[in-house]
Amino acid sequence: MSKLEASRYIEHLGGIDPVRVNGKVTQVIGLTIESEGPDASIGDVCQIYPGKGAPPLLAEVVGFRDNRLVLMPLGELNAIGPGCDVVGTGKPLTVQVGSELLGKVLDGLGRPLDGSFIPSRMVRYPTTAPPSNPLFRPRVKEPLGIGIRAIDGLLTVGQGQRVGIFAGSGVGKSTLLGMIARNTAADVNVIALIGERGREVLEFIEKDLGPEGLARSVVIVATSDQPALIRIKGAVIATTIAEYFRDRGLNVMLMMDSVTRYAMAQREVGLAIGEPPATRGYTPSVFAGLPKLLERAGTGPSGSITAFYTVLVDGDDMNEPVADAVRGILDGHIVLSRDLAHKGHFPAIDVLSSVSRVMNEIVVERHKQAATALKRMLAVYRDSEDLIHIGAYQSGSNADIDEAVAQMDFIQSFTRQRTDEKDDFDETVRQLTDHFTRS
Repeated sequence: MSKLEASRYIEHLGGIDPVRVNGKVTQVIGLTIESEGPDASIGDVCQIYPGKGAPPLLAEVVGFRDNRLVLMPLGELNAIGPGCDVVGTGKPLTVQVGSELLGKVLDGLGRPLDGSFIPSRMVRYPTTAPPSNPLFRPRVKEPLGIGIRAIDGLLTVGQGQRVGIFAGSGVGKSTLLGMIARNTAADVNVIALIGERGREVLEFIEKDLGPEGLARSVVIVATSDQPALIRIKGAVIATTIAEYFRDRGLNVMLMMDSVTRYAMAQREVGLAIGEPPATRGYTPSVFAGLPKLLERAGTGPSGSITAFYTVLVDGDDMNEPVADAVRGILDGHIVLSRDLAHKGHFPAIDVLSSVSRVMNEIVVERHKQAATALKRMLAVYRDSEDLIHIGAYQSGSNADIDEAVAQMDFIQSFTRQRTDEKDDFDETVRQLTDHFTRS
């Protein structure tokens, strides 16, 4: 036996507790399980043994009530009843991480969905890591090519930036994420599908992501039928895997669809353990938990996590509570417009309603001036669009409007892009700056 193998066995033996203290299930109410014992802390994982030879159910300690543990199951509650043994592991949930995960599709607990094997030699990371010390987080200085002209040219994203994609249902969020995953210049993609319909998972992987995108991606799936805690853990595990690759010096693209459904799962847990609802039914812990998750992405000493979080806005209301909270945490937002989608304009990015908070710090002056010129022309045209369409505007009445009308063909072609079309970042910048230099 090699020294490495021996050290692994010794490490494993060191983690074994020879004395097992059991607790007992006392009652199950809604989504929660109450038990008397064992000794455990908030966040610890326990094993509940249903009996009859069934495998143990994992559950997490989420609170205490009358000197009893309140647990949330990481699975279905089938066969759980009063008197079932509850055994504490004494540690929070961990996940196996390593380069072997590339090309894998995992469930909300980090296990392969296709039943394939993950080597046991991989490193285990705790899922409860705190955000980086802000003084040790380098500034965002370098642009990252996304491969989408409207973003690279007008809403440039930097390595380590965190951006929200805000849209109602059916406006093209998943399609946009698939384009980013295929086209980005990042080294690794980590994609979390949280609370998605089961039908859409394979569709996203085969159609939107494609073989080339999957080959350098890790996909974590926690569908809407999964227990709330698994949906929460899916988001947390995806962030943990992204942190692993960042710590290895890689530039990681983390995409989460959607952070709204993560917040909804947090609300379910909060209400189940007795938290009072605050804003539109969301509990205070939701708004406390969002920054703890989102702040874990960003730059690091040797790598970066550039993150895109989709935000599902109810009724296209950009000021609903979760959207408003997320917008205040992130470093920029991209708004998808239903009106543009109805006109067949894809990706349906509303450039004037979107912003990258680091763009001015990471692009050259010529690029900045060209992007500003395009946005100004688009704003002028949009203000006068109704007059132009009904024929009430007479050419020559306003020089700015005349110029905006003349520029619209270029603006439309620049901001439209086929899903299978990939543009190089430098070529996008050259196309934009050359056009406005000539004009």
